[in-house]
Amino acid sequence: MIEPHPFLAPDLQSKEPKELALLSIVSQSFFQPFSVEDNLLVILTALTSGSGVGFNRAMLFLTDGDRLRGKMWLGPRSAEEAQSIWKILSTPGIAYIEIIEHNRSLLTLEADSLSRRIQPLEFSLTGDNLTVPVTALAKNEILLVRDASREMLIDPRFLQAIDVEEFLCVPLISQNEVLGEIVLDNAFSRQPIQPKDIKLAGLCGLLAANYIFTATLHRKMIGMERLAALGEMSMFIAHQILNPLAAIGGFTDQLLAGPADETKRRRNLEIIRREIQRLEKIIFELAHFLKVEPKTPAPFDPEPEIRAVLQALELKAAAEGRELTSLIDDRLPPILGDPTYFGEALRNLIINAFEASPPGGRVEVTAERKDATWVVVSVKDEGRGMPPEVRSKLFTPFISTKDRGMGLGLLYVKRVMDACGGTVEVESEAGRGTTFRLSFRTREEGRPNA
Repeated sequence: MIEPHPFLAPDLQSKEPKELALLSIVSQSFFQPFSVEDNLLVILTALTSGSGVGFNRAMLFLTDGDRLRGKMWLGPRSAEEAQSIWKILSTPGIAYIEIIEHNRSLLTLEADSLSRRIQPLEFSLTGDNLTVPVTALAKNEILLVRDASREMLIDPRFLQAIDVEEFLCVPLISQNEVLGEIVLDNAFSRQPIQPKDIKLAGLCGLLAANYIFTATLHRKMIGMERLAALGEMSMFIAHQILNPLAAIGGFTDQLLAGPADETKRRRNLEIIRREIQRLEKIIFELAHFLKVEPKTPAPFDPEPEIRAVLQALELKAAAEGRELTSLIDDRLPPILGDPTYFGEALRNLIINAFEASPPGGRVEVTAERKDATWVVVSVKDEGRGMPPEVRSKLFTPFISTKDRGMGLGLLYVKRVMDACGGTVEVESEAGRGTTFRLSFRTREEGRPNA
């Protein structure tokens, strides 16, 4: 007998061990489109939900330079509200996402929000006379505080805000970097904090610290990649633009230097016009590439779009001495995408095929229904083909197999396919031509026909 089970439990059972419930809550956050703040809320939820560790309130501080600042405080504001929340959290079969949504609503309550009470609080991380809550960070230790009103090492502002005699400070430190702190208490149940609770709180602290560290590192890496890409793009565009500008400037100077015979004057003007056209093409390719915007894919009939592109390129094929053939299934279903982007992507592939084909070569366009889910549009040429090392870089910006190419045409095609949920595949072998296959989802697969 085979029994299927979900990878993650859809709801949280109160009878499950606290450790399992806590890990279930935190792990499910990785399967949700949450922001950094929401993921930290998930960890606070794990610490305060009845199925998690079960602290009454969880306070989060994050570092900002050499200061520790209040960020959010999750929990009830009164004993009455606590009873209401616990009743909700103890509902049989309550779903994980419902708990998160409920706790998110607590953070946005207008009246006397706990988070607004601690957000003005900030503490210096430097100096000799550090007080709680900073002491936990300085010592990199979890601190359990009892009889708080009698402790001289607790900052008075913090004690006034938390207003309990027992609480737990959990430092958030990763890779020796101080990131923040979580403070926990049982303000309403008055249950003593047990060693087992401290261990689980420490586990949540490790998860939170590593999450903050990796999220910050990821943002930095993205920023570095963007800067590197921007630098590469700037250098490439500068190189592409400076060459025609230099030619235009040089031949213009010759015309301005003095009288010239008609042949030389016409030659210079033709070169200037050619270089201006080259600049226009560069600017057009950049604008053409950047204009692809994410849109909700909508169904459309691909056959008229394919035939319109073929008709527009027939004269170009004839002028260049190439044969353009097509084989289109007359029973193509509607596909999901944008007809304008679709036509431009197909046009790009056919023009590339022209440029790759020898004089007299044939470019073949086919469109067929692969199955109930996919329609495939292919463009095949009889060019020299591509070795594997070239194919691996086809969709890299500013990498081109053509002497004067910008390397954006195929990247544009890929962006179009990504935007509509389709795929682009390349089959090529040196000396045997190249085939590009665009696979589009059908309306039947993507949405109901009605």
